[in-house]
Order: sequence, then C-alpha cells, then structure tokens
Amino acid sequence: MRISDTSDLWWKTAVIYCVDVEMFFDSDGDGVGDLAGLARRIDYLADLGVTCLWLMPFYPSPGRDDGYDITDFYGVDPRLGSHGDLVEVIRTANDRGIRVIVDLVVNHTSDKHPWFVNARRSRTSKFRDFYVWADKPPKTQQKTVFPGEESSVWQLDEESGQYYLHSFYRYQPDLNIANPHVHDEIAKMIGFWLELGVDGFRVDAVPFLIEAPPGVVIKDPHEFLRDLHRFLQRRRSAAVLLGEVNLPFDQQLQFFGGAGAEELTLQFDFISMQALYLSLARSDPAPLVRALAGRPVIASESQWANFVRNHDELTLDKLTDAERQEVFDAFAPDERQRVYGRGITRRIPPMLSGDPRRIRMVYSLLFTLPGTPVLFYGEEIGMGENTEIEGRRSVRTPMQWTAGKNGGFSSAAPSRLVAPPPADGYAPQHVNVEAQLADDGSLHHFIRRLAARYRSSAELGWGRFDVLDQDHSAVLAHSLTADVGRSIALHNFSDVPVQSTLTLGDEPEAEALIDLLGPERIALDDRKRATIELPAYGYRWLRVVRPGQGRLS
Repeated sequence: MRISDTSDLWWKTAVIYCVDVEMFFDSDGDGVGDLAGLARRIDYLADLGVTCLWLMPFYPSPGRDDGYDITDFYGVDPRLGSHGDLVEVIRTANDRGIRVIVDLVVNHTSDKHPWFVNARRSRTSKFRDFYVWADKPPKTQQKTVFPGEESSVWQLDEESGQYYLHSFYRYQPDLNIANPHVHDEIAKMIGFWLELGVDGFRVDAVPFLIEAPPGVVIKDPHEFLRDLHRFLQRRRSAAVLLGEVNLPFDQQLQFFGGAGAEELTLQFDFISMQALYLSLARSDPAPLVRALAGRPVIASESQWANFVRNHDELTLDKLTDAERQEVFDAFAPDERQRVYGRGITRRIPPMLSGDPRRIRMVYSLLFTLPGTPVLFYGEEIGMGENTEIEGRRSVRTPMQWTAGKNGGFSSAAPSRLVAPPPADGYAPQHVNVEAQLADDGSLHHFIRRLAARYRSSAELGWGRFDVLDQDHSAVLAHSLTADVGRSIALHNFSDVPVQSTLTLGDEPEAEALIDLLGPERIALDDRKRATIELPAYGYRWLRVVRPGQGRLS
C-alpha cells in the first residue's frame, strides 16, 4: 500500500500529547487547571508539533483515583469547566490542525455513580445487572491490580448483602460486560462525545473491559470491541480507538482485530517500552531489539503507539524478576520510588541523573521507532516528579510554565494548588517553558525539532523496520523504509564515543546519506559503506539519497 493512497490515516504519522487538564493551566486562580486554561495553551502545543491531544478524564468524579472513578460519563467536572469550554478546546485545537481524543473508562464506575447507588438499593433494581454480584466470593479469584492496596477483588455491600466485583479499587465496581444494556450505554457515550467533535478515544484497561464475569461464558468477547469499532466508523470514519493493552504481543494482536483492523486502531507497545529501560540499564540495545523484532505484523490501517513515560507507574511487569531488579537498581534504587512491586514512580530526567545526553538520546529514539510517538505533558521540558507525593501520582504535578509563583500554573495561594510542584532541582525555577523557549539549545527546542522531522518523514510512521548490521554492540542502527524513501537512525547506548560502519548493500543506487538533524552529507564508498561517528549517548538521523527521489532534505 502506497502512503499517497492512505493519507486519511492521520494516526500513522501523528504526534500525540497527553494532558491532565487539572494539572495544565489554571485560568481562574482557584488552584485547579481547567479547560479554559487549556484552550489558552493550544498555540503552545501547535508550535511544539503536537497533532493529537489526548485528554485524561475530565468527567465528574470524587477524585479518589485521579478522575478514573467516574460518576457521570456524559458530564464535565465543574472544577474544570463546562461542555462549552470543552467544545472551545476542540474547536481551537482543530483550527490549529490538532485532533482531540478523550479517555474512555468503561470497565468500571465510581461507587457514587447513580447506576451503582440505585443497584445497591435492591436486588430487583433495573441497574442491578449493570454490575457483577455474588453471595460469596469464589474460592479462586483473579489477582488484584493493585497489590498491597487491595487484598481481594470482591467487596461486601452491606446494604444489599452481596459481594460486588472490582478489578481495581473497591470504590470502582466493575460493569457487567455480559449485559447488552451496558453495551448500549457505552455506545451512547461514544456517540455523545463524537457529536461534540472528538476524534476518538484512548480506551482504558481494554483486557478487563472484555473479560467475562466469573461464572459467565462469552463465546467471543472480542465481538464487543468489533461492535464498538463498527459503531465508531459509522459515526465518524476517521475516529480512532487507542487501546491500553499490556499483554504479550501474540495476545495484543487479537485486539487489533486481524487483517481487517476491526477492533483497536492503535495500541501502546508496553513490551518495547519495558525492554527499553532494560537496555538503558545495561547500556545495551539488545533487549529492545529483541522486543521490536517480536512485534507481530499488523494491518496497514493499524499502528503501534510508542512511549517512554505515561501518567501511571512505569510498569515493568513483563520483565523477569531478575530483569526488573536490574532496572530498579539502575533507576529506582530507593524502595520509595517503586510501587506495586512492578513499577517506578519517577519521570525520565531524574531516572537518568539529569544527563542531557542520555535524555535526548531517549527522545530521539522515541521519534524514530516504528510507530506513533506519545508524549506525557511536561516531557518536552524535562519535568521531574515530586517525591513528597506518594505513589504514582508523584509524576502528576502542575505544568511548569515560568520560574515565578507556582511555576506560572496558577495565581492561587500555594496551599490551594491541586498538587505541589517539585521543590528540588526540577522545581519551576530550574525547569520551565518560558526559559526553554528563549534557549535555542533547550530540550523543548530539541523535542520540537524531532517532532517536525518526524512529521516530514512519513517513513518513520509507515516504514518497514530493519535492524542494520554494524560493528558496535552498544549501538542500535535501524532503518525504516517506505515508498517515499528510507531513513536510518543510530543510537549509542554507551557512555563512550564510537565509530560505526554501515553497509547499505541492499541500496545499490544509493548516492549518499544526508543528516536530518544537521547540515552534513555523508558520502558512500564503492561498497556502499559509510563510517558514522557517535559521541557518548549520541544519535544520528540519516536519509538515503537516491537518484531522482525529489526530496529536498
């Protein structure tokens, strides 16, 4: 399939940016970020190179799980604004060429949701079967998602005398996916937000969403995802489902829906993300190479979403115990920096000891891996975590706009802020947008340049991935090839400079290599070889020059 024939598949070359609205910008001085504040920062995102804005939950919620315990799937948290404010965000974003997707969190509700409040009043309530109940918990239970915080996935409801299932926290009762009325409600939610102008959904914890309740047999649980996909396509053909599926590759493949891409449009690549950290800990790209080589072939309409940090703990659950310990020892040596026995509660710059060479190498890699890059707010300026905030919320701190009061996030008294910013070397006076905008050598300008190059190099999102032979084990050299051309990326995982010799024997017509991040043009010898110098933690983006290809750079 030629790229020119599929230009409507916008997600193949998108740059996705995840925002926690309450942490981004406070427009009214109450200490909480809001949608009006986000609308005022859309131009900033457009200048950065963002083409898809992902909004974390903004729905009404008691706020016990950072907004993922939802009481109204059709509402907007009044602290954050109104439906009108959300529409203004979407309209402004669209005007700047940015699409908007929102979180779809429908594997559970808050225990304060009207459905659950009604369901627990009587066993004959019409909403009773919206949830999963049992007189006694089964002898064999699934493991809790949050070990150490929940001892069981069943909770006794004193009001009705039965136990209800909660795969996550006890205040988040699971919805009964076997109930067709629940399916209908989810479709209505999707239709509602599509009508307001969103371009898709990031679907939370997808495997839990389609898992049959205990004692119930669902012939084909994936049919529910196919139904959602068909409904989405009928309502808005260019809309997407970006799924959180932290499973081995062979199981993830099922969630794409096969050759027809009939289920999820994109999926996060948790396997490669975890392998990346093992590679960083070892200064050896081999674990990452093995992970990327293990990716199954997917339909051309489908896509992998690459990330190096998200809004939750940095999970390492797919590594072996020994491998996980290696990463812990390297990047989270203090037990307080770990959570649930599987994850790290730190942002990238502190994990990498603030080494700008290493930090930039990681983001260069993110933008050259095959797939679509996803950024978490603040990554572009190198924000750190607040170690005073316990658990995975330590990485969810206010965006740092200036060196002034509250980092320019809010004019409120510091005691009223939704969360305190870091007070260490990553505090706003040291790390902020304003200072980095004025510094051409800043991380912000670097990320912006990577995003621009990624957007002008369609092969990075579309191309066939190949690992290239070269003579240094600490270097990952790979290429991405499509009908529009071929790009080559090299990344040095070690702290010593190297010279890497590439041989392009499969490119008999190649004339040279041009540097996509600099002015250099590298000649190839008669055997189509080139020697590339890489400094410690260095990186190079190169494009193969072919006769008559017509590209300027």
